[in-house]
Amino acid sequence: MQHVNCILIGAPVDSGKHRKGCVMGPDAYRTANLPQVLADLGHSVTDLGNLTVMPAASANGPDHPTELSQTIGWTNRLAEDGVAAFANGLPIFLGGDHALSLGSGLAAARHAQKINRPQYILWLDAHSDFHTPETTMSGNLHGTPLAYLTGRNGFSGFPKNDAPVPDQQVCIIGLRSVDKAEKNALQQSKIQFYDMRAIDEQGIKHPLQAFLDQVKANNGLLHVSLDVDFLDPSIAPAVGTSVPGGATIREAHLVMEILYDNGLMSSLDLVELNPFLDERGRTAQVMVDLAASALGRRVFDRPTHGYF
Repeated sequence: MQHVNCILIGAPVDSGKHRKGCVMGPDAYRTANLPQVLADLGHSVTDLGNLTVMPAASANGPDHPTELSQTIGWTNRLAEDGVAAFANGLPIFLGGDHALSLGSGLAAARHAQKINRPQYILWLDAHSDFHTPETTMSGNLHGTPLAYLTGRNGFSGFPKNDAPVPDQQVCIIGLRSVDKAEKNALQQSKIQFYDMRAIDEQGIKHPLQAFLDQVKANNGLLHVSLDVDFLDPSIAPAVGTSVPGGATIREAHLVMEILYDNGLMSSLDLVELNPFLDERGRTAQVMVDLAASALGRRVFDRPTHGYF
């Protein structure tokens, strides 16, 4: 990947789950110096600030998912602004909870369709996020983006997904908490998925590189969605959906370094950072460091941080 224009899009989405705090995420990344870190790597940086939305004209009653109208509003706004950003560089969506990927992923897929290239998605997450609004028991819409992006039914009121990503063009790495309904749907799909046992047994490089080889062979674009809970909570505590046994700091950096080496990433989500749950900003800094690795920082260039 050569030097690019990194377009920072603040998406303070906090409507995708009951536990609040992700609204502070975009500014926490800026406080952790993300713009300067990217500039120091030789990239140009355009910061569009934080987006705001108007809720969609959709009733939100007791039989509806949590803050449905607000999440639909975010999906519309992020899809529109995201498509525009692709024309000018590499969009980096600063979250915000994972419901933002309903919009960022749709923007990526629409852009790919517009330039007639296949869209691929790499989902780095403890969860599959393969629920629909009809199957979620919690009502938390941050658990639905992959279902929406792959064209599953049940998203009444959301913008039409006119560019669904085929299942076989999606890869999930890091799974360790999947609801029964999601598990059944996932196993019936053609999505490639690897839980932490698979990573323990074969390492993280093999499944990742196999997927990237498919992207490259088909001249695809790659949307990478990095959830804080992909990481083990011992190194990234600032997330409301923590699950023990996640990726180590070295595994996570290896993933990002391999992404840079392959030069395929065309957009990036940094999601589920809840600064209210952080320890002296350590999780925000870890996520910034991972973004830096995905954009060219080498292992011997990393700064030492005093919080470890």
